[in-house]
Amino acid sequence: MHTQAIRRGASPVGAVARGVLLAALFTAAAVIVFALVLSFARLSDGVIRAVNQVIKLVAIYLGVRAAVGTGTGRPLLRGMLVGLIYMAVGVMLYAVLTAQHLSPYAYAADILMGVAAGGLIAMLRARKR
Repeated sequence: MHTQAIRRGASPVGAVARGVLLAALFTAAAVIVFALVLSFARLSDGVIRAVNQVIKLVAIYLGVRAAVGTGTGRPLLRGMLVGLIYMAVGVMLYAVLTAQHLSPYAYAADILMGVAAGGLIAMLRARKR
């Protein structure tokens, strides 16, 4: 019975993994669309940064929705983990793939934003049920 639940993704680990994967897929699609928009429109750095933050928050929302919607166990922890893992992987990829290096405080702020957003979204989602 337990292995069937894991195969269906009902386990907490499976739910968090599914949430992070959904967030990553949304991010990839949104970044591709935004890159196309940028090829046609000249946007300021401030607008680009704002859109990037919105993409991250929507991705976390979708990931948490997927992770918390699969069970009742510990929605706050699931949401915080989705935000943490999503942002930590994003920060690592950013550091590896770009020549820009942010301060450790900027990286930590991004990761903490993910944890806070994931927890808040999970609390609101769990409260709706």
